[in-house]
Amino acid sequence: MSAESPGPNDTFLKIHRRKFRAWRGTRPFWAGLLTILGGVPIAYLPYGNIKLGNMTLAMATTAGAGSLIIGVLLIVLGLTMWFQYHSRVFAGVAAILLALVSLVVSNIGGFLIGFLLALIGGALGIAWAPARPAGEDAQREGRPGEPAADGVAEPAVAGAANGMSDDLSATSSTNETNGRHRAR
Repeated sequence: MSAESPGPNDTFLKIHRRKFRAWRGTRPFWAGLLTILGGVPIAYLPYGNIKLGNMTLAMATTAGAGSLIIGVLLIVLGLTMWFQYHSRVFAGVAAILLALVSLVVSNIGGFLIGFLLALIGGALGIAWAPARPAGEDAQREGRPGEPAADGVAEPAVAGAANGMSDDLSATSSTNETNGRHRAR
């Protein structure tokens, strides 16, 4: 190798790492990962054996098939959170319910490890929300009810100022409350 050789090509790794970060930032990545990691011990432990010296401890239960189904469903729900992130709320609720069912079906939810991972992953899936585009913040400045550029909020219902009634029954399209009530 000469002194003029360029050395290892780090740009390949940097590009793929940047692409992975961008992909990860647009979906509930950690929710899906924790849900997948929660499904593995729930599915595996009822079929595993532990060797203690010359003694083999079999953890096989009569609900081994149920444990396998719950574990596989949790893995599928974790993948759903990654690749179909619009259904993250459904996947999160289903992951929480399956984690709760695994307590009685699968060796106390994979010895509580799988239960806790799936429970936290499901909660993160429900709580995750996509980021707003950067241009949307500039468009929101002119809307009533939201702080303007000077920080002073305009009234959400401009009907009283225009001589119209201040109806909050959500039947009028002019009040822009969309069924929400506001405190006076």
